[in-house]
Amino acid sequence: MSNSDKEKVVETVEAVLKPDPAKAGDSIRISSEVIAVIVSLVSNDVPGIAGMSGGLVGGIAEKLGRRDLTKGIKVQVNEDKVVIDLNVIADYGVSIVDATNKLKKEIRDNVEKTTGLTVEAININVQGINVPKAEEEAEGGSEKGQEE
Repeated sequence: MSNSDKEKVVETVEAVLKPDPAKAGDSIRISSEVIAVIVSLVSNDVPGIAGMSGGLVGGIAEKLGRRDLTKGIKVQVNEDKVVIDLNVIADYGVSIVDATNKLKKEIRDNVEKTTGLTVEAININVQGINVPKAEEEAEGGSEKGQEE
């Protein structure tokens, strides 16, 4: 199957829910940014997920005092179906597979319940590990002791 034969997901800025046929002219539009905020809020509550990774630009924006709830999240909408890509930082010492599976379930449940859209796919990229400061200092201290 060539690349041109594969179905492509077109990124749009909003989802359009199918209107009620009895209410001609009515419509509901949901911005992809709204979906990204839902994903961000859900991600903050999942144990084992330390946060989102927005890359270099996201890190610079945070240092300038601007907190972007949608950093590290890309939402593609094709009519009433959603594909979500997100970059996360996992906590050290947890099962990454368990944490990301829990995250996918929570995202799917919350987005579908809140928006009425179907989540077609969730792609999670683990881009780092959050090591607690106490462990970093303990490891750094033992390395210094070995150097002397």
